[in-house]
Amino acid sequence: MENNKRVDTRSKTWNILVYPESALTNWKQKLVEEGIFFVCSPLHDKDHLETGELVKPHWHVLLCFTSNKTYQQALEVSQMINGTIPERAKSTGGSIRYMIHIDSPDKYQYKKSDIEVYGNIDIEQYFRISSTDRYELVREMITFIDDNNLKEFKDLMDYAMRNRFDDWFPLLCDNSAYVVQQYLKSN
Repeated sequence: MENNKRVDTRSKTWNILVYPESALTNWKQKLVEEGIFFVCSPLHDKDHLETGELVKPHWHVLLCFTSNKTYQQALEVSQMINGTIPERAKSTGGSIRYMIHIDSPDKYQYKKSDIEVYGNIDIEQYFRISSTDRYELVREMITFIDDNNLKEFKDLMDYAMRNRFDDWFPLLCDNSAYVVQQYLKSN
């Protein structure tokens, strides 16, 4: 029975790496022209090996297809842009979160706002924060307000927009503005 089982090596999502030194200059445009949806990490140019040696700069790319593709089909796409051998994505969310090392605090933390999305892919769903995290971020904002003697909500929004776009700014836009405004008023 074991030999009769077909191992499915097809997937809708495949991970590849693209190195600036070997990539086509217009590799992103080439994928777009082919109608391929994908998510591209910020350029990973600050990663280090355990030895401290700098890792060769690269982009993590998640190829997202509308139907299952075989390894060979994913390889053809990767070869078209001089990417690496594709690996089937075990988790779409995990692949996207790894692009900024959000779950690996020992690694360099890239900005979520630097992730590039090509096609109809909602990456925000993989970054929604828990209530515990939201409370911690509100605590950080209140501490910042006190430490900087802020009196106006505008000052906090300006700071968040420029310096904390990936965490404070969305909270202030979506659901934490009221409590922060009340705190500022009480000052």
